[in-house]
Amino acid sequence: MELSVLLGLLLFLLAIGVPVAFSLMAATLVTFVLLDIPVVVLLQRMSSGMSIFSLMAIPFFVFAGDLMYRAGIAERLVRVADGIFGRAQGGLGQVTVGASMMFGAVSGSAIASASAMGAALNPLMRERGYDADYGANITSTAAIVGLLIPPSHNMIIYAAASGIGLSVGNLFLAGVVPGVLTGMALMVVAWLVAKKRGYEKGIFPGWRSLAKSFIWAIPGLMTAIIILGGILSGIFTATESSAIAVIYTILVGALVYRTLGLAKFLEAAKQSVKITAMVLLIISAATGFSFALAILKTPTQLGELITSVTDNPILILLMMNVILLLLGTFMDMSPLIIIMTPILLPVAMSVGIDPTHFGIIMILNLGIGLVTPPVGAVLFVGSAVGNVTVEEMVKTIWPFYGALIVALLVITLFPALSMTLPNIFGS
Repeated sequence: MELSVLLGLLLFLLAIGVPVAFSLMAATLVTFVLLDIPVVVLLQRMSSGMSIFSLMAIPFFVFAGDLMYRAGIAERLVRVADGIFGRAQGGLGQVTVGASMMFGAVSGSAIASASAMGAALNPLMRERGYDADYGANITSTAAIVGLLIPPSHNMIIYAAASGIGLSVGNLFLAGVVPGVLTGMALMVVAWLVAKKRGYEKGIFPGWRSLAKSFIWAIPGLMTAIIILGGILSGIFTATESSAIAVIYTILVGALVYRTLGLAKFLEAAKQSVKITAMVLLIISAATGFSFALAILKTPTQLGELITSVTDNPILILLMMNVILLLLGTFMDMSPLIIIMTPILLPVAMSVGIDPTHFGIIMILNLGIGLVTPPVGAVLFVGSAVGNVTVEEMVKTIWPFYGALIVALLVITLFPALSMTLPNIFGS
């Protein structure tokens, strides 16, 4: 009965538009009352959910990503991508994906990527005769690649939620090949759709112009190299690397590019505080909700249900993919990582699935949810920046969904894609 109340109340509150964090807290509170558990226990659990040292990296990475956007680093990455991919038919689609992959490597935020790439490329697409829905769709789905290519604060949340001391550095390494693979899948679909619609081919700017653009983009791209190199070499931890990313971005924006002034710095700080507050509130509420599920023995029951159907690791992963894809359509990414990791990860590990590989699968799964209605946060950002309705986007976004699903299946079926780099370079 208590489990039915917990889940039923959560779904009801989400359906009527109550914010995710407050829906989680309300459902958990009512369940605690029914179980006659003191409310102070819920408060203690929520507080402990935010009192994890590694989570300190989140505000710094969010701040660094916002500073990069306001310092114009995204525009420089677009110029590099345009020189490399812009010659193809409908080349701005490939440019969007390529620039999103590079921006993901320095920001790790899907929303920041959708905002930056949309603002930089959608007006240019309209000038060259691209349909508005095409630009919005490719901008939104390409932003998901940034969740896989390091750094990614969602990987930090997953490592904390796993409770087994997973290496954030290994997770960062594991996301590189899947991120590139997902980006390539989106590029192919972008080219096919562009060819079908008859979009024009781009013009190669020349090797000299490409080299100049690349040189100017190097200071921004160095952020990812400094972060990953510092973690893998043991010079600093993932949490410390986030603070170093902020300092480096400020120096590059203010002294090298000279585009980051006091006003932009303060605006980035203000926006980062808002986003961090929302993320940590959701994490806190999700921790309490996850504790309620543990009390009700939901992880054990779900694990027994899954393993009673099959003990084949591939079939279990496919079942988990379906579960996560469905959940991702109506709940945000951060709470789902906190809630579902303690439930699904033990089951995955019991049949021999590596927790690092499972983390990459989960992040891509829930990333797809960010561009899936009715609660796709990145989908709404892409809609707003692209000046097109969500309804118009959904009508034509299916080929891009197909690319993401194919990439997910390939990454699920071939663990080596995720595990080769951590096995070679990881700790």
